[in-house]
Amino acid sequence: MTSASGGADMVDWNLAVATATRLVRPGPEVSRAEAAAVVAELRRHALEAEEHVRAFTGMRSSSLAEAAATPVLIVDRPGWVRANVAGFRTIVQPLVEKLQARRASSAAAGVLGSVGEKATGIEVGALLAFLSTKVLGQYETFAPAEPSLEAPDSPAALFDKPRLGPDGPGPGRLLLVAPNIVHVERELDVDPADFRLWVCLHEETHRTQFTAVPWLRDHIQSEVQSFLSETDVDPGALLDRLRDAAGSLGGLPGLGGRGEAGQASAGLLEIVQSPAQREILGRLTAVMSLLEGHADVVMDGVGPAVVPSVAEIREKFQQRRDRGANRLDLVLRRLLGMDAKLRQYQDGAVFVRGVVDQVGMEGFNRVWTSPNTLPTKEEIHDPGAWVARVAR
Repeated sequence: MTSASGGADMVDWNLAVATATRLVRPGPEVSRAEAAAVVAELRRHALEAEEHVRAFTGMRSSSLAEAAATPVLIVDRPGWVRANVAGFRTIVQPLVEKLQARRASSAAAGVLGSVGEKATGIEVGALLAFLSTKVLGQYETFAPAEPSLEAPDSPAALFDKPRLGPDGPGPGRLLLVAPNIVHVERELDVDPADFRLWVCLHEETHRTQFTAVPWLRDHIQSEVQSFLSETDVDPGALLDRLRDAAGSLGGLPGLGGRGEAGQASAGLLEIVQSPAQREILGRLTAVMSLLEGHADVVMDGVGPAVVPSVAEIREKFQQRRDRGANRLDLVLRRLLGMDAKLRQYQDGAVFVRGVVDQVGMEGFNRVWTSPNTLPTKEEIHDPGAWVARVAR
């Protein structure tokens, strides 16, 4: 199997999808009628959540056309995999071009390139199979351009089927992973309708962020592309960085070490970064903390008025986050940076609440004015500093 781009690629994406589809664990057992009801309810809740989020935040899409161009897709786990493969292919183009240039100077490039693409395709597929069971919803910033859906496998198909692309960058789309939502609501033993609306409130906030702030997507994409363009594809350079970072891991098997100033030891992504990439990642971390924290604050702000059992849901969901999973799961989360994702929720929510307490929601919304009004990595931990710099 060759990659859909004709072979000169970094990953055999078709093989990645096939591998993930084979390895992904089945979702919870539901009848077809139950599955259809879940899909229909999630579609309704997504529409309802959009109005609640706009009313609470005061944020409005810059145009009806832009809002309509960012669809809400209800997917199963293989559908989530397909959507993310399409997004990956869109953002890794700088790395692909670097590898293509490097291969052009090697006599063995053809054979080694084909083997490398397939090996990486299998690795990416295994990673996506693991992650596809963890995600409840996701705003896919780097979705390919429309058309974003393939024809369903059958007229009776329940779930949306994202295309693999590549079609170039599009305006984004919101994914709700129905099997995972059902799995968690059953695990927590909470009211299904309330939980589904609660999840939609969080994810719809992300959709509103990007449709109401036209420059935000391009800004993040530019930062990501800058990060990738700084990647050194020389294996020797990467090995040197691994050696330099080996002492800071604090013991890889247990992953229990701590770095300077009480910070957790580096994950794999941080180990292979150049100084320029660390600077870019600092800015990206601040932006992602803002977006995740803002979504959590909106979810908690809207929830009591529209989700009757929100207090029970929030308590049980937080306990689930704190409890974590088995040791292997925790190791994988650490290596993949998923523990950093949880810190983003916490740090970002503290920042948003701190700013709103000082200057109100209208004052906080100045954060969306331009890239210059976004909080820095330091300001995420010091809302007053941002208020002094921007809001006043």
